[in-house]
Amino acid sequence: MLTQTTTRVLEPSDLGAALAVLESEPVANAFVTSRVQIAGLDPWRLGGEMWGWYADGQLRSLCYSGANLVPICATPEAVRAFADRARRAGRRCSSIVGPAEPTAQLWRLLEPGWGPAREVRANQPLMVTESPSDAVAADPLVRRVRKDEMDVLMPACVAMFTEEVGISPLAGDGGLLYQARVAELIGAGRSFARIEDGKVVFKAEIGATTAQACQIQGVWVAPEFRGRGHSETGMAAVLRYALADVAPIVSLYVNDYNTPARKAYRRIGFRETGAFMSVLF
Repeated sequence: MLTQTTTRVLEPSDLGAALAVLESEPVANAFVTSRVQIAGLDPWRLGGEMWGWYADGQLRSLCYSGANLVPICATPEAVRAFADRARRAGRRCSSIVGPAEPTAQLWRLLEPGWGPAREVRANQPLMVTESPSDAVAADPLVRRVRKDEMDVLMPACVAMFTEEVGISPLAGDGGLLYQARVAELIGAGRSFARIEDGKVVFKAEIGATTAQACQIQGVWVAPEFRGRGHSETGMAAVLRYALADVAPIVSLYVNDYNTPARKAYRRIGFRETGAFMSVLF
């Protein structure tokens, strides 16, 4: 029996079906789920289109197409359909990111037309935990960043982004969008730091949040304070805030070559449960 498939841009009326797909994998899909729960499926509010792949009339897979191209619960056939649509539309994203296997397939199909990439990070372990650390004491000086500390935090955020991504977030629009995102996280109480004498020693944010899971991002220690355990004790503190105030599962993903960070996260209690992949343009 032949399976009838189709791919189309989802509309606001498709929200329930889209959320059912997203919530089937709450940890891996936390980033996109959090955006859809806030903005719905209207492209203007969402910041991009949500493509849906249907098999026999049922929505099975998704792909977010905005600043990032993100395959979601994507079967191999769905990835091929998403790649066809992406090729026709042309590259509008600054990265492709998602679970490693479908993202790798998507990139193989798009690379001939979209390549070369600036960088490909093929294996970024996804790590999760449901419990506060019982091996590392939380740094009592790590706290929520106040709104009046935006100017103190911003240089650390720029340094972290530049180190991690390889380009400054101040390029292009002068950093207006990036500053707005930093301010949004501070205002939501999801930006944390240890600040001494007006300087950030450690910082991290809780980025994506849903009722099921949240994701820690932007972990950074000032260079002159590295090697002193601040990343472990700081993360232990942020983990406690996340579990107490945000969601029962806390996740993050890390570059596979960042051996010190992976060891630190394991000591805190995170375990690897899968892998992401990122293609940066």
